[in-house]
Amino acid sequence: MWNQKTEFHLFTIPQWKQEEAYLRQQHQAGWKFTRVTGLGLYHFVSCPPEDVVYQLDYPLENQGAEYLQIFSDCGWEYIQTFWGYSYFRKPVSAMNGPEEIFGDDESRLDLIRRVTKRRLLPLFILFLCILPQAWLQSQFPYPANYVLALILWAQVAVYLVLFAWCGYSFWQYWRNYRR
Repeated sequence: MWNQKTEFHLFTIPQWKQEEAYLRQQHQAGWKFTRVTGLGLYHFVSCPPEDVVYQLDYPLENQGAEYLQIFSDCGWEYIQTFWGYSYFRKPVSAMNGPEEIFGDDESRLDLIRRVTKRRLLPLFILFLCILPQAWLQSQFPYPANYVLALILWAQVAVYLVLFAWCGYSFWQYWRNYRR
């Protein structure tokens, strides 16, 4: 019988809640999350089915042993840090009612601010670099420039969709936690 599995699953920046739910469902089905690698390769090992809550944090830069110790003292098991997100888990049986890493709405909003600044801001800067290049390439009447311009304009379109979708998702989180 197989005691390990790897699944491809792609979660975007504002989908950390869906990722937490996915990991919890896998554990309930008897697959304990061990790590994520590459672009969405989730690694699991077989385990007895158990209800385990998974939480993701996006800590400030330069968090060290003290950061991990705080979570350990509260019973959260550290799994790994991947692309800025720290993964933790805790069995429901070890909890005293519903527990979350974020105890209040202000800390949740702070998470949204950190993710926005550290993930979307660099993408926005890259977008601002691509936009004038796309316009310039489309101004010259050479076939190679048209192909390059088409590629660049396609990137611009992808970025615009990404910004609109991420912006809307973060706005929804913001609205829910500002109540």
